[in-house]
Amino acid sequence: MLDKIYLCLEETTMALVTSKEMFEKAYKGGYAIGAFNVNNMEMVQAITEAANECHSPVILQVSAGARKYANPVYLRHLVAAAVETTNIPIVMHLDHGADFEICKQSIDDGFTSVMIDASSKPWEENIAVTRKVVEYAHDHGVVVEAELGKLAGVEDDVHVEADDALFTSPDEVQEFVARTGIDSLAIAIGTSHGAYKFKPGQDPKLRLDILEEVGKRLPGFPIVLHGASSVPQEKVAIVNQFGGHMPDAIGIPESELRKAAKMAVCKINIDSDLRLSFTAAVRKHFFEHPDHFDPRQYLGDARAMMKEEVKRKIIEVLGSADKA
Repeated sequence: MLDKIYLCLEETTMALVTSKEMFEKAYKGGYAIGAFNVNNMEMVQAITEAANECHSPVILQVSAGARKYANPVYLRHLVAAAVETTNIPIVMHLDHGADFEICKQSIDDGFTSVMIDASSKPWEENIAVTRKVVEYAHDHGVVVEAELGKLAGVEDDVHVEADDALFTSPDEVQEFVARTGIDSLAIAIGTSHGAYKFKPGQDPKLRLDILEEVGKRLPGFPIVLHGASSVPQEKVAIVNQFGGHMPDAIGIPESELRKAAKMAVCKINIDSDLRLSFTAAVRKHFFEHPDHFDPRQYLGDARAMMKEEVKRKIIEVLGSADKA
């Protein structure tokens, strides 16, 4: 009987996949896949339940900060549980791998996609490190993302001052892709990490002209946007209303992201918006229920608000609903 149960599970449960087929379909279909950062069980549940209900493929990202906070073993098993309890394609992706060793470890741990971020290094060194990761990854059936250009802002261990940020040069992309053999390329066109991307009064715009030119140089090749949270102002208002202090938190206009998704962008990274939703729900809960002390009460609210935000992103921004 047990053998039959396990056989049934194996036949009905999807496994982790790479992003190769996802991106091919997204490019042709004019939509993008959401790559959402995860740090704990509630985040994994919120993201995958939302994607499952929207019938959308999804990428679960693990950053260096998440690895330190939650332990890769815990995260791996949380993602495995998500795969078992949904019926959608799920990629487990290493976000901003700093060197070959962290990428190798992630591949050995079962990740199906890794990012090697050597964008801060000189041109030839970036190519050499990236190529080394690609060779190891491809030998193990794993896809690789790399980056050209530098995004401003702060995300875990990634910290780039605005003055040091650089737009991606379209003149470099063909050589970089050809010499490294990567599967997708993250470019800098005006996005930035964190919740404070722009100042009040600014009119935030992405350099879609750069994206268009990159698309011409690399026809059919998947492009990635990092630092693409929109920082929903209704969530900022909730945080500030219930004791928070986030003045001037402004993100990327979602209309710009939707335009990018209809072009060559196949993967859009979203992190700050999830943290914001989580924190807004917790602050609101404690204000309204100061007597509560059971974590399930306030974490349940946080999971619910995050789930609704992910569903909204999938439907209104990414365009990936019903694409699983």
